[in-house]
Amino acid sequence: MSKQHFSVWSDLTGVSFSQGFLDAGGIRTRYLSSGSPDKPLLILIHGTGGHAEAYSRNLAAHGEHFWTVAIDLIGHGWSDKPAGSYEIADYANHVLAVIKALGRERAHISGESLGGWVAAHLAIHHPEAVDRIVLNTSGGWTAHPEVMARIKRLSMEAVNDPNPERIRGRLEFLMHDTSKVNDDLVETRRAIYAQDGFAETMERVLCLQEMDIRRRNMFSDEDTRRIAAPTLVLWTSHDPTATPEEGQKIADLIPGAQYVVMNACGHWPQFEDAALFNQLHLDFLLDRKSA
Repeated sequence: MSKQHFSVWSDLTGVSFSQGFLDAGGIRTRYLSSGSPDKPLLILIHGTGGHAEAYSRNLAAHGEHFWTVAIDLIGHGWSDKPAGSYEIADYANHVLAVIKALGRERAHISGESLGGWVAAHLAIHHPEAVDRIVLNTSGGWTAHPEVMARIKRLSMEAVNDPNPERIRGRLEFLMHDTSKVNDDLVETRRAIYAQDGFAETMERVLCLQEMDIRRRNMFSDEDTRRIAAPTLVLWTSHDPTATPEEGQKIADLIPGAQYVVMNACGHWPQFEDAALFNQLHLDFLLDRKSA
């Protein structure tokens, strides 16, 4: 019996979606989108070194209810990669420019890892631009040297020698079940990492894995208590960056936050168990009770 083939394209089969580029404050920004612009806007933000395909298994379910736009952050994917700062405020300004370019003043924002860090920053510093937020295995509160060193090593190995095995190793860091890293996902990321000059960009992106830079971007308890947007903190049983207990502490500091843990998932629960993620995510964003 032949092995079943999984790919980004098979994730999107039957999905009404578009891929394109928009001008976000002078940054040519690549996006994947599903759902019509007459619906509430939902921005999906990937993690460090990631790209919009992190949400390939979520566009269909969310496009039914939201104008769902997964972006490549500045310095990532196929978006522009200017020389300069890649700290959290820089990413947040990019997302604000995306919202403006889409003709909106505010959006629901869901972010994984670095994306969650950006979502929380926006909720704290630009609450007028934020409806509901989802912090999915989010950065911004923890600084574990061994985790930071591993991310730096795997990322730089992958961009300095973007062969399929190096890329696969970087993607396997994200998954509890590493068999879910399919060949198409590897090739999608390999093509991104093989871009001219991408190693230099990755070095700038990895500034948040340097302890002094990371700490000045992290949230204090006081910062966290200022988050007024309805918030879902979503963690996993096997997240490689922080424990479920650390996720619970974040949720406890945010007034009224919901907290949920997805089992048998690592750092990409939206991909590893898309059906459950979509249910939990939509229940929160639509403010409905799970059946």
